Amino acid sequence: MARSPLDPQKQALLNAILPHVSFDGWRQSAFEAAVIEVGISKAQAHVMCPRGAVDLAKMYHVQGDEAMVTALKSHDLQNMRFRDKVALAIKLRLAAVEDKDIVRRGTALFTLPHLAPLGAELIWGTANTIWVSLGDRADDINWYTKRTTLAGVYAATVLFWLGDQSEGDCDTHAFIDRRIAEVMQFEALKLQIRENKALRPALAPIETIMQMIKPPARIPPVDLPGFWNDPQS
Repeated sequence: MARSPLDPQKQALLNAILPHVSFDGWRQSAFEAAVIEVGISKAQAHVMCPRGAVDLAKMYHVQGDEAMVTALKSHDLQNMRFRDKVALAIKLRLAAVEDKDIVRRGTALFTLPHLAPLGAELIWGTANTIWVSLGDRADDINWYTKRTTLAGVYAATVLFWLGDQSEGDCDTHAFIDRRIAEVMQFEALKLQIRENKALRPALAPIETIMQMIKPPARIPPVDLPGFWNDPQS
């Protein structure tokens, strides 16, 4: 998906709200304070951010994902085990955060019932960004299972990391390694089951159905009346 051009005023709003978030959270009062500091009208601010601070919280999360991708590109991954690449990506994603309190406040925000779906979407987006950055080419149900598993690992890691007071977040790094090791054990068990000759007849219909499940794909451009192809989407 092509990225829309960065709006300087929206970025200025995000920069202005962050110091307030550490104390007040992603609240309307923090958003209004940022609007005053940037020097734009409330009407203009709400055009850019209809949901106020929530939209800026989402923007902050997405920019963290982008920072992770940039940092990942600076590492030589060629000789690394895939599990180590995933662990590195998660560590780099956490390293993109300058203030844990901002993430702590965001976690509280996205656990509110009406915002929980957006919070889940952002966690899924982080997992998807990691897999895409690492060259994942899954074209069946594995596309979903990989992201679901990694989203669970990342969400658990964030909660652990928020309470981690170890030097250099070494306890969190160990936590990540343990969680990924557990996932790899589960994947090894799945492989053993698939390779069990006695189970193949029973698994064949299931595997056929699973191979028919495809990841979401963009609809090809349609040049017909009633269709509008957004170049920014």
